[in-house]
Amino acid sequence: MLNQLFPEKCPGLTTWAEPKKAVYLKENASGETVQAGAFDPALPGPENQMLPLQEGFLSLGVPALARCMESESPWITVDEIGYLEAQCGPYCEALRNLLEKKQVAAVVRKQNIPFLEELCNREDAFTVDLDDSFGNIGCVIMASGLGKRFGGNKLMADFHGEPMICRILDATEGIFVQRVVVTRSEEVAALCQKRGIQRVLHSLPHRSDTVRLGLEAMPGIERCMFATADQPLLRQETVSALALASGNDPDSIWRTVCDGIPGSPVIFPQWAFPELRNLPEGKGGGAVIKKYPERLRMVSVRDMDELKDVDSPEDLSELLER
Repeated sequence: MLNQLFPEKCPGLTTWAEPKKAVYLKENASGETVQAGAFDPALPGPENQMLPLQEGFLSLGVPALARCMESESPWITVDEIGYLEAQCGPYCEALRNLLEKKQVAAVVRKQNIPFLEELCNREDAFTVDLDDSFGNIGCVIMASGLGKRFGGNKLMADFHGEPMICRILDATEGIFVQRVVVTRSEEVAALCQKRGIQRVLHSLPHRSDTVRLGLEAMPGIERCMFATADQPLLRQETVSALALASGNDPDSIWRTVCDGIPGSPVIFPQWAFPELRNLPEGKGGGAVIKKYPERLRMVSVRDMDELKDVDSPEDLSELLER
């Protein structure tokens, strides 16, 4: 994971183990390596059968972290921080000092150890649980537009060999505990059924109806993303980033923005659900955002084309060229 985030070697420390033998600590910059743990079958297992060797952390770990603080790099990587590291007081203190001065990307072992919990619970920490990256979040895909300006069912229009609705289905795949497509189109509903995606087929007139029907179809979720179905260049990476950000601050409203211009998708927390279910006739989630501007946070998108929707055949042609 760290190699993907930092293709060029970043200052910091790397830990690895030889099963049932030893744990080693290496300084990335110098390559210097020391033994930091020794296998002890007498320890309770199966995962904690390494005995920490304080000398390794004191002779290399603490000085290496001090050198990291003097590095020109704004980022430092540490892989990993676990129960061995947590048992060396000076090493823990050196990590705390590093966190005050540098941006640190670290792999932290998921264990009920006070020091590890302290790191993950810092106010400035952005954490991703690799066992449950996105949490209990649902997704409403709003596909109820009548396509009057387009002159027909734009969501079934061809976009690189498949109906345009497929683009948002692909972009939201594998992220949410539940997804529902709310639509007036029997064609769209049939396509979603074929792909095994929950759908609500309705004939109600307003945007507020689409929001309410989507929420009612997913009881028990803690956050919900609302996405329009006519943004064919929206990337799955953007959807993932939005979901991860909302997981770190689940009480805020999260939306995408590019060059200061806000867009869709938007994620609402659970406290907003009652208001979303009772929106004024014809209104969408923007009414809630307008009411609580202090609760809004943004995830930046680099390419404005991701946030552009298709209202006309000309829009479709332009985005196809992009």
